[in-house]
Amino acid sequence: MTSISRACRSALALAALAGALCGALPAFAQSPAYMNCGELWYARNEIYAQNGYCFETARARAAFGPGCFPPFGQLSRGERATVNEIQAWERRKGC
Repeated sequence: MTSISRACRSALALAALAGALCGALPAFAQSPAYMNCGELWYARNEIYAQNGYCFETARARAAFGPGCFPPFGQLSRGERATVNEIQAWERRKGC
């Protein structure tokens, strides 16, 4: 399996953002304050999926596939901050 470079993943993320502006709203395009538990879960795991995380739960595999490509879920500083924010909202909402 070929891996997707970090630059390509960034370009895909920008394409998703462009889609959001045109009506196809990705999970984290809205503020986590207004997201329900399912949307928060999806937004958080979508970040890991874009970074090749190897999902183990049936729910995550059904949503994102098995993943597993370099960097195997390693997040950038900005991605980590976003995940931390989402997790804070999950705790706040009792997810």
